[in-house]
Parts: sequence; structure tokens; C-alpha cells
Amino acid sequence: MNEDGTGLLTIGELARLTGVPVKTIRNWSDQDLLPPAARTPAGYRLYGPDAPARLEIVRSLRELGIGLAAVRSVLHRELPHSLNGMGGPPSLAETAAQWADALDAQIRTLRLQSAVLRSVAARGSAAEELPYMTELARLSARERRRIITDFVEDALDGVDAPAYRSGLLAAAPDLPDDPTPEQIGAWIELAALVREPELRAALRRLAEYSARTARAVGEPDAQGEPHAPGKPHAPGKPHAVAEPDATSEPYVPGVPAAKGEPDATTEPRTAGEPDPAAQEQAAARVAELMRVRGEAAVAAGIAPDSPAAEPVIAELVAAWLPTQTGTADPPTEDNPAARDRLLEQLEKAAEPVVERYWQLLCTVTGRPAPPRWGTAGAWTTAALRAHPRPYGLDRSAFEGTDPDRVLRAYEQVTRDVAALVAAVRPEDLALPTPCAGWSVRELLDHMVWENLMATSIAEDAPRADHTADHLGDDHRAAFDDSVRAALAAFTDSGMLRRTYGPYEAPGAMIVQQVVVELLAHGWDLARATGAPTGLAPEAAEETLAAAHRIYGAAPRTEGSSFAPERPAPPGASAADRLAAFLGRDPA
Repeated sequence: MNEDGTGLLTIGELARLTGVPVKTIRNWSDQDLLPPAARTPAGYRLYGPDAPARLEIVRSLRELGIGLAAVRSVLHRELPHSLNGMGGPPSLAETAAQWADALDAQIRTLRLQSAVLRSVAARGSAAEELPYMTELARLSARERRRIITDFVEDALDGVDAPAYRSGLLAAAPDLPDDPTPEQIGAWIELAALVREPELRAALRRLAEYSARTARAVGEPDAQGEPHAPGKPHAPGKPHAVAEPDATSEPYVPGVPAAKGEPDATTEPRTAGEPDPAAQEQAAARVAELMRVRGEAAVAAGIAPDSPAAEPVIAELVAAWLPTQTGTADPPTEDNPAARDRLLEQLEKAAEPVVERYWQLLCTVTGRPAPPRWGTAGAWTTAALRAHPRPYGLDRSAFEGTDPDRVLRAYEQVTRDVAALVAAVRPEDLALPTPCAGWSVRELLDHMVWENLMATSIAEDAPRADHTADHLGDDHRAAFDDSVRAALAAFTDSGMLRRTYGPYEAPGAMIVQQVVVELLAHGWDLARATGAPTGLAPEAAEETLAAAHRIYGAAPRTEGSSFAPERPAPPGASAADRLAAFLGRDPA
């Protein structure tokens, strides 16, 4: 305060009091944001007692990013707009709202820039791609829709599948007004994906399948078109395939999606024509049943080509048949033709690039993607290949398995196989084996996986990492560790005396399947490395009998684990005869 007792502040005193630099105060004074109350005889500015408070207002507004002109309008405002009716300077609230809108626009721009840069980093894009990606992110909703429309029309050109086409077009992406970086990134990836020939070819295959299996009665609509797993269908919009909800399930091609209801544009059904809503509900039940049964079979350790898989497939086919009503030449009973059609539908659904397309669409539009059903779908597909025709299950395959004898057989087989594994040298790992074109290393990895999978089933936590590397750098330790873990799990969990899966397959039989696998693959390893093949003579005869009981009725098909039986030479050991039974040549 000046010593003259006027209560006025010099610019230096105001700076010390508020912490705002003198240079800044001088600039704001020049901008008419903080006019001085008076001047000294020498011309220096003096500020009144209200200056500190006014200075704090200016500083706060500037820190919020509000421009000098807007700050000036707020500070010089005399009457609210609502009172003066003349459109005076904006109030603080009005200015705050305007600048909040401006900041929102800046934030959206920054998010777009961030998404583009993160996409560049993730994709390893070249420098020349950056302008194109930035342009994609800035497109309008109409321009985005045009990209998808042109893509669909080009991919399906000449294919007579109008409903499939309309379903794809209905699912064109629509970014929200304030998209997240993930949504912008998904749109950039989607725009790149629709340029890929692989996606165009995959969608064309699905459209051709749709045209071939279109409804026989009346014009097909979007409900009757194939739906791949992960391909959404709009609840309440039977003529669209967009907008999934949180409860959406994966759908099989040729099976209508769930939850659609007829809308005002739905044509009246003629007599005998299927009810679309009822078909959708049935399809939803089949999709859920396939997921539940497939996952349960995997959790129970039921091999797709084992007899225990047949009743599961029979149940799924029986539930699926009614959903085919109204398609061209619909199957009416469980037979090879029906199973072949269901298998074809599942195979058509197995288009990873199409699944990615629908996942990206879901991300762009901000809607949850349907849950994946890869585990259940893979198991069901493999089981259909292994069981191309129905056959009566011999329940004796489930019976007469002594848990104690199975455990002893496992111990004896793994003892002899472990000796073979210990003798494998690093240079042997690349040798070919008699099994499915596998090298020794791949064979060893599979045997370790068999033990780990059985262990996880016993612990009620089935593994799903079949394609991972289970061998590491020490194949001997990996096998020995997996055997120890399996033995502990078999005994500690009570697995050998429990049942698993919807058809209550005995745990002892599941372990016996592992014994068969390990003895057969041990034989493969012995042949690959030149070792004797007469493994585990105490358990081999019993294991051979178990293989006949478990796999004797199962078809030897493309999807089966075993080739057609081969003749065994006279005097062959039980392990040699097992190999011959499972399709190896023991000669």
C-alpha cells in the first residue's frame, strides 16, 4: 500500500500480493482487463483495493484457456442478457459454457490425433500412410457409410443374396459424437480391413452360401440369412444384422439370430410359412446349447472322436433340425446329410477375418460384441467330422474301468515313455515321426499337453492353451513334471472315481484315454528315434483292450485322431498291435 494512505497499490505491491508477475499484470492492464485506478505524478500505475480479487478472476479464466477478448467481455459486463434485452456482453456462466464447448472440440481433436498416432504405432505404419489415416479419422458419418456401402456392393457383386446384402449394409458404422480413442482406432482398422481381398472373398463365400440355402417359401429376409459367430443381429430389427446387445449369442450360418421381433415392415406370413420370431428363439436356444455342451465336453476331457462325443452331437443335431424349417431342402432327421449340412454351416462360420470385421463394427458403434464361442465351436466341428453319421453308443465303453488298474497302467506307461524322452538328444528334436507329420519336438509337446490337460480337468479348470509351447528348453524336465502333476491330481482330486460331462463319462475312462494316447505316441517316439517299440508290456495288453472298447465303434474319418486300422505282423507286441489298431504301420 502506498504511504500516502490512499489505499492504492503499486504494480510491484500487487505482484507481491498475488504472485502474478509484474510483466503479466502490465500486459493485462494494457489489454483493459485490469485498468489502473490512478497514476502517480511520474505516470506509474496505481491499483485499487479490488484489484487483487479482479486479478484472481483474470488469472483463473486465462488458466482455463479462455481468450483475452472473452475475459474482457465478462469483466466489463453490466447487465445480464435476460434483463437488458439488448444482447450485451456475455455473463461468466455464458462464457464458461462457450469455452467448455470449445475445449470439448479441442479434446475431440486431441483424441482423434492420439488415436491416429497410437494406430500408427501399433500397425507400424509407414510415413506415407499417416495422411490417409488422419483423413479416415476425420470423415463424416455419410462418408464412412459410403466406404462400407461401396465395399459390400463390390464384394457381393453378382451374388443373388439380397437379404444378406441388406443385412451387411444395415450394419454400416456410425461413430458417436464423442468417440473414444478405441472407437477411432477401430474405425481406422476397419477402413483398412475392407480393402483386404481376404475379407471380400470371405464375405462373398458367405453370400453365395446364403443364396444357395435361401428359404424355399417366400422371399428370404435378413432373419433367414447365415450369421457367423460374432455377427450381430439387431433386437427388434429383423431386417438388419447390426446392433448387438449384451446378451447376444454367437450364431451359426443358416440359423436365424436371436431376439428379433417382427416390425411394421414385416410382410404377412402365408399359410405354412415359418414364424420368424419363433425361428429366432429356436436358433438362440441352439446357439446356447452348442456353447454349453461344447464347453462342458472340453471341460470333461471328452475327445471329439471318442464314443462319449456321439450323444452330445446327437443332442445338438436334434435341437438344430427345427431351425432349418423353411430353408431349401430342409433336413428332417439326424442322418449323414443333416450332419454334413450342420458341419458346413459351422465351417462357413469359421472365417476369422469376418469375425474381426464384426468385432470392429461393434467397437466403432460402441455396442458389446457377442461372446466368442471358439472353444465350443472347434470341439463341435471336430466331433461332427469324426461322427459323420449317427450310431448307437455302446455304454460298455463307459463301464468296467477299474480305477486302480488304470492308475497302475498310467504309471507303467509313463515310466517307459519317460525313459524314451530322457534319451532324446537335442539333434533328435527335428526328426520326423509316424504321427500326423509331427517332428519329435511337436510330438513331445503334445504328450506334455495330454498330461497337463488331464491334470487341469482333474482340478476342474480345463486348459485352453493347446497351441502354446509346453516343452520349453528342457523336454525331459517338462515331461517328468507333467507326469508328476498328473499323478498327484488323479489321486488328490478323486478324478478316477468321479464322472464328467453331460453324459457322465467316468474319470477313469478319461485317464485311460490318456494312457492310450501316451502309449501310442511313445510308440511313435520309439520309431522316430530307433528305440525298441515293445513298451510297458505289463500294461500294453490292457491298454490295447481299452482302446478297442473306447474307439472300436468310432468312425475312422478325416476328423478322427486315428487312421484306419492296419494289420500287425505275427508275434507283434501289444504296443505294436495298438499302433496298428490306431492306424500306424508296425511292419
